[in-house]
Amino acid sequence: MTTAFVLGGGGVLGAVEVGMLRALFEHGITPDLVLGTSVGALNGAMVAREPGPGVVERMTALWLEVGRSREVYGDRPLRTVRRAMSTGTHIYSAEPLQKRLGEEFGDTLIEDLPVRFQACAASIERAAEHWFDSGRLVDAVVASAAVPGLLPPARVGDEHFLDGGIVNSIPVARAAQLGADRIFVLQVGRIDRPLTVPRRPWEVARVSFEIARRHRFTREIAELPEHVEAHVLPARGTSARDDSLRGHRDFTGVEQRIEATYDATSDYLDRL
Repeated sequence: MTTAFVLGGGGVLGAVEVGMLRALFEHGITPDLVLGTSVGALNGAMVAREPGPGVVERMTALWLEVGRSREVYGDRPLRTVRRAMSTGTHIYSAEPLQKRLGEEFGDTLIEDLPVRFQACAASIERAAEHWFDSGRLVDAVVASAAVPGLLPPARVGDEHFLDGGIVNSIPVARAAQLGADRIFVLQVGRIDRPLTVPRRPWEVARVSFEIARRHRFTREIAELPEHVEAHVLPARGTSARDDSLRGHRDFTGVEQRIEATYDATSDYLDRL
């Protein structure tokens, strides 16, 4: 049986995936294939490099460190406004993320990872879904996590990329296409949250994206071949507050989210 871990996007909510991974490893479940989008690409890259229980402690420490230091989304409001006005495209610099990923992964190549790994990004020039399956791991993760409006498009070679969540937020079908017949879906909980009619401009964008994301995910789950078993792991500790205008930089409660999701996922796996 070929087992795939599919790690979806979700910004700071990606911490819940750490709890899911802890439960999976404790139940003796390890991946033959890891696919990741956006923050799922970051978490997935760490798992593909170290596919065992030891990676959970390292991931937890990384999430807590980023939360305390506010490395990625930590600019002062005035500075973000100035950057938005000068660039016209984004409010944060990608340099802190690139620097932190460089410290973590160095020049590691995707093809040298012990577990097969792919990261999804959206190509601007080709207006297409792109899968990084070779080359520098840091480049792939930065491209996959280039959130529109927050971070600048990422350049890799002669091409520019935006966040993979635009084209494939939770890539379940991709796992089946690559030969997985047992898929564990690590998602951040947004697919379960009720949607309401938007009342503000930024809510229109969020709700539109959620409809597109959930539609594709639901369709791909329904269309999986009969021999493929898919397990959508439960996320806990998230709420509508995470969808607020400042939710993308709220790292409070990271440990609680990890623990709550670990408990829920352990219960789910116990029942399998």
